[in-house]
Amino acid sequence: MKRSIRAAIMGAVTAFSLLGGIGAADAGITILKDSNFASPTFTHSHPFAKEHIVLQVSQDSPARWGLVLSNAQNLMNYFGQEEVQIVVVAFGPGLKMYLANSPVAEKIASMDAEGVEFDACGNTYKAMTKEMGHPPKLVSQAVIVPGGIVRIMQLEQHGFDYVKP
Repeated sequence: MKRSIRAAIMGAVTAFSLLGGIGAADAGITILKDSNFASPTFTHSHPFAKEHIVLQVSQDSPARWGLVLSNAQNLMNYFGQEEVQIVVVAFGPGLKMYLANSPVAEKIASMDAEGVEFDACGNTYKAMTKEMGHPPKLVSQAVIVPGGIVRIMQLEQHGFDYVKP
């Protein structure tokens, strides 16, 4: 089911415009299909969630990344996996958390399987692509959104609690 949802949010036109000509297939990434600010979409369905939280990652710090993932796990343990919707948004130096060779890549895969969404800032991704001369390889669970801060604002306006560990 999760893979079909992820496949459903792939969009070549969105990828092309978001990444300035880099297609999703070329970059090996997933793009959030609908970035309508008024109506957020997600990679994981949480129809029974009573709690909604967005966690910010904006530092190039493996210790901070571990803290964010521990916070997410603690929330799931406390509320129950089906009772809480968690979105982790990484931007700026924090996007390095989502690199395929990140020390937390396996934990991200595990938490994605439990329903945690991992959103990557498209602006930061474009800047990293330009700086590196090629698209950075992200974990397959990362979903590119137009802007990390905009995504956080969107989620807050739709009832998500905001935490920056």
